[in-house]
Amino acid sequence: MKFKNDLTIALNIRFPLVMAPMFLVTTIPMVKEAVSAGILGSFPSLNFRNEGELEGVLDEMNQFMLSRSGQQGNYGVNIIVQKANPWAKKHLEICLKRKVPVIITSLGNPEEAIKGAHAYGGKVFCDVTNLIHAKKCADLGCDGFVAVGQGAGGHAGPYPVSMLIQALKREFPKVPILAAGGIANGATLLSAISAGASVGYSGTIFIASTEATVSKEYKEAIVHSHMEDITLTERISGTPCTIINTEFAKKIGTQQNWFERWMSKNPRTKKYFKMIIQRRGFTWLEEAVKPGNYNNLWCAGQTVELIQKIQPIKEIVSEMEKEFYEAYSKVQGQISN
Repeated sequence: MKFKNDLTIALNIRFPLVMAPMFLVTTIPMVKEAVSAGILGSFPSLNFRNEGELEGVLDEMNQFMLSRSGQQGNYGVNIIVQKANPWAKKHLEICLKRKVPVIITSLGNPEEAIKGAHAYGGKVFCDVTNLIHAKKCADLGCDGFVAVGQGAGGHAGPYPVSMLIQALKREFPKVPILAAGGIANGATLLSAISAGASVGYSGTIFIASTEATVSKEYKEAIVHSHMEDITLTERISGTPCTIINTEFAKKIGTQQNWFERWMSKNPRTKKYFKMIIQRRGFTWLEEAVKPGNYNNLWCAGQTVELIQKIQPIKEIVSEMEKEFYEAYSKVQGQISN
């Protein structure tokens, strides 16, 4: 069986899946493995903040894609376009100059990304958690929405992903949707596509991959945690983010105090204060992914409930594909005239 729709054709992928961009987790070898498996592999530009680093990895990826000419599989870069991200403008300029095929925007105005990418035929997909932001992105001409629902790893939305997909399809019927949140096996992917998404978006399961270079403790936490172990915190970036509720997470708490909330909302201070908050969060996360660190602050989605082993990326994709068609056949077998 083969799966094909307008978005898989536009992205040049053979299976409707994206390895989501994960801060401090996704590496270029991981992206290459995802591309080789025929899906879209993506990474956050913020994983490469040193001078000349992002340029180097994009040159490497573009050369890799040239070596695979005619084969399915693609890559993309996630950029936080929020003003509080001090690397946003520079990283976008670098990505546009290197003609990154897919740009995924988060937490801000995607206008420059859309105009710049469309000039060379690139695609731009925008993270959305509600219809208000979705309308702004659609009006700017985005190529699709990343519908971020409840339980997604990292910055999660407030609504069940199936409901968000249906609402987006109703309001913007011509805009393709990538479903993020709750996808870690073939059945959950089929569920999202049945709800109206064109492609699924999975991150947490790829943390538990042999290629991921995060600590053994982080991977084991993914495998052994349950959905009730996932909590939302504002402490890392000021925006609700899902993490495993470790002892360190409990220690720092999940809510900003009154002063932090005031500084984050004050028009004069919010941009710079959010920068401070994010830098502190980055430091916590950077330390947490290292082996032997006891201040464990690990991003993960509620799909930890479904992840039971660590395996290579190609096996993750292959297994999900097998489960997808099995789930489809099972449903099909229950339908009669």
